[in-house]
Amino acid sequence: MPRAGLGTAAVVAAGADLADEIGFAGLTMGRLAERLGVRTPSLYKHVAGQDELNRRIAALALDQAADAIGAAIQGRAGRDALRAAARALRDFVVAHPGRYAATIGLEPTGPEDPLALAAARGLEPFTAVLRGYDVAPGDTTHALRALRSTFHGFATIEAGGGFQWAGDPDESFEWLVDLVDLGLRAGPAVP
Repeated sequence: MPRAGLGTAAVVAAGADLADEIGFAGLTMGRLAERLGVRTPSLYKHVAGQDELNRRIAALALDQAADAIGAAIQGRAGRDALRAAARALRDFVVAHPGRYAATIGLEPTGPEDPLALAAARGLEPFTAVLRGYDVAPGDTTHALRALRSTFHGFATIEAGGGFQWAGDPDESFEWLVDLVDLGLRAGPAVP
């Protein structure tokens, strides 16, 4: 019989918290069971295994990031919305490096996979940001990839302690937002 109060959502939330503490690569069913005070086989009543746990943590992280970014851009447009979205993503990644790491490298199994739905939802706030720029519909995918890779890169480097040299990362971040804003305003280079 499953432990009272321990359900799939609680197991996934505990796994996400543990991943944030010890790093996603260190997350195992055994460590999670120890954290929850149960034997490892008890977890299989709630998730099918490590792969399902990882996928659920990734979907949770994408949903949480989408909520944070969506809330941050409310009532904003243009550079202000871009900065708010980028800042919200950065803050989320730095605060939750383990669960965010779960979002990298997993492929959805199909369009109804919760991971695919969460990933699509995660792009919605950035798509809204792009409405404040003159981005051609055919370039939206390119612009979304540019935004994600740029701000994801900065945030993951920062979360991993990669900015050790002199200079304030906040100033670098504002410089980066200005650079992206200028690029979006200028549009793609014409060959």
